[in-house]
Amino acid sequence: MKKYDVTALGELLIDFTENGVSAQGNPLFEANPGGAPCNVLAMLAKLGHKTAFIGKVGKDFFGEQLRSAIQEVGITPEYLAEDEMVHTTLAMVHTLPDGDRDFSFYRNPGADMMLTEGEVPEEVIRNSEIFHFGTLSMTHEGVRKATKKAVSEAKRHGVLISFDPNLRPPLWESLEEAKEQTTYGLSQCDILKISDNEIQWYTGEEDLEAGVRCLKEQYNTPLILLSMGKEGSRAYYKDICVEAAPFLRENTIDTTGAGDTFGACCLHHILKYGIENLGEKDLQQMLTFANAAASIVTTRKGALRVMPSVSEVENLLSCCMVENS
Repeated sequence: MKKYDVTALGELLIDFTENGVSAQGNPLFEANPGGAPCNVLAMLAKLGHKTAFIGKVGKDFFGEQLRSAIQEVGITPEYLAEDEMVHTTLAMVHTLPDGDRDFSFYRNPGADMMLTEGEVPEEVIRNSEIFHFGTLSMTHEGVRKATKKAVSEAKRHGVLISFDPNLRPPLWESLEEAKEQTTYGLSQCDILKISDNEIQWYTGEEDLEAGVRCLKEQYNTPLILLSMGKEGSRAYYKDICVEAAPFLRENTIDTTGAGDTFGACCLHHILKYGIENLGEKDLQQMLTFANAAASIVTTRKGALRVMPSVSEVENLLSCCMVENS
């Protein structure tokens, strides 16, 4: 048994999420802890897994808030470094009427970019079942080296590698550079979680099936998890393709963290059953649970602190079964 089920590396930041207006008519923002890798770990911790995070925040008020937040939700904070000079990264999240979001980042630089190779604890990575990362830790040279060192360590010790491109165009000097670093992630991972718009952007294929075929031919990724928002999700494993319907909610207010919740639930399934010899029933069960959990998160502001419990997900699944019977 390894010490950690999943270790992730990447960004940990403050999401300032719209939360009404003041008496003077000014917009109010709530300082929610965020960052895709930690959102994934928060859901995994809620599902009972041992998780650790590798990243960097500023030695400031927001950095202290983030350290407390991840510890509160059950993520090991021991490997969260602090930068004396650069402040914690901030993001302003504008919520659109359908619950989708638009981001403005304050990250020039931000502390998450300042993680160095020397601050990557190799023993933590090799003592994990799964290592998870995205592209936001590869936007700049220093943190890119740190990320690639972590991936190399995971590869060397047979740790399963999970990758989510999590494309955020404003954080890249160019989309060509974003594509180059996404290519690296695709070439390294065993488990790929990717959204419909990301696969269309990367492959240039509007048809999602054609896009997946392109990725499978080029990278031979064992498991591809495709999130399609209101259209549900798909899993591609060997020659199997399974699709699961979404759980659409009338009270959706914020889609922040929905994809991370979905990805975490899929990793939970892999930790429970392994990545070998998955059948259609296994994949259907995995996607259905993941879709249900993601739908619950869309009814809440923020993500990291409001991940659903197993009982909440199971209650939703039971209610839907009764309605459909």
